[in-house]
Amino acid sequence: MKKIAVLLGGKSAEREISLKTGNAVVNALINLGHNVKSIDTKEDFIDDLKQFHPDLVFIALHGPFGEDGKVQGLLEILGYPYTGCGVLASALASNKIYTKRILKEAEIPTPKFFTIKEKDYLENPVEIENLLLKKFNLPLVIKAPNQGSTIGIYFAKQKNDLNPMILEAFKFEKEILIEEFILGREVTVAIMGNDELQILPTIEIVSNTGTGVYDYTAKYSKGMSDHIIPARLNESVIKTINILAEKSYRSLGCRGFARVDFLVKNDINPYVLEVNTIPGMTETSLFPETALSVGISFDELIDRFIKYALE
Repeated sequence: MKKIAVLLGGKSAEREISLKTGNAVVNALINLGHNVKSIDTKEDFIDDLKQFHPDLVFIALHGPFGEDGKVQGLLEILGYPYTGCGVLASALASNKIYTKRILKEAEIPTPKFFTIKEKDYLENPVEIENLLLKKFNLPLVIKAPNQGSTIGIYFAKQKNDLNPMILEAFKFEKEILIEEFILGREVTVAIMGNDELQILPTIEIVSNTGTGVYDYTAKYSKGMSDHIIPARLNESVIKTINILAEKSYRSLGCRGFARVDFLVKNDINPYVLEVNTIPGMTETSLFPETALSVGISFDELIDRFIKYALE
């Protein structure tokens, strides 16, 4: 039995999902026989953490102030081991711009992209919009790079969409990502381990919201998406996806566990979208579902995450 603190909630836009993930993790840890304390990081939590003095911290936070290296750095200063990726990998993967730069450097296929700083855009909006339209065909994907759960993501289908959607994205960040739109099958790969990795079966995601996008509603509402395991793709394509997923995981320096998201164009060409270092662990979440498809229960999955953290 170990003393394990579960950090959950927080103050990002993904707070409600973090609470669901955290509560599911707490229940699993109790089932595994650990002494567990749930700690909401929305307000000052360091004294609570020190008072409990855990053997290990399970990070169940999503988005900024949880998934971006800040909490990981704090825990390293305090001297507490923690689950999941380290400071650098967390910081890099949480920012879609830096993730894509690393993917590009590693020659991992990812949709073409362009970045815009708010100051530059406000000075020359028409010039920048015209530049975007020269570089890319519509539709375009506009992303606030540090958000998750499809928060701060917009799809500009026509020229008139650009200005309002870019301004909306700037409400989240001072620098945003513009990405070419890839029409394709959406799949994701869950990976766990440190040096030796286990790659779980590829999941295909089909949204039932009518938008055609795996958005917040599709992710977190029962019946709003179908998860097909394994994905309906040729074995050779799945093999390529797994190779790219592992390469992405290692290129960012991930450890413990992460999930790599793809779009597959024409059922042949996979493109890496992002790497999620603290995937959701709710009742509709992808990671536990693919683990269960190979006989790994939720409790066993959480137990493995603990073991990876202590290695």
